[in-house]
Amino acid sequence: MLQCNLYEAKTHLSQLVQAALDGEEVLIARSGKPAVRLVPVHATEKTGGWGILPIDPAALEAGFDTTVEKDVAALFPSGAG
Repeated sequence: MLQCNLYEAKTHLSQLVQAALDGEEVLIARSGKPAVRLVPVHATEKTGGWGILPIDPAALEAGFDTTVEKDVAALFPSGAG
């Protein structure tokens, strides 16, 4: 386990990040008391679609069809606002 104070952590952040990526437990302390733990982020599995939403790309593209634009425009009378 590696522990350092906040000031030291700011100075050596890249080395501390590498240590955490290498599997070492890294604690950052404030006034000598452990405050946070530096841990690596594990990649999440992407489910496909737009971003991480499970949406069929074809359904997403269909939302930009000109008929949809006309239907949405019909919901808002011109000159409103």
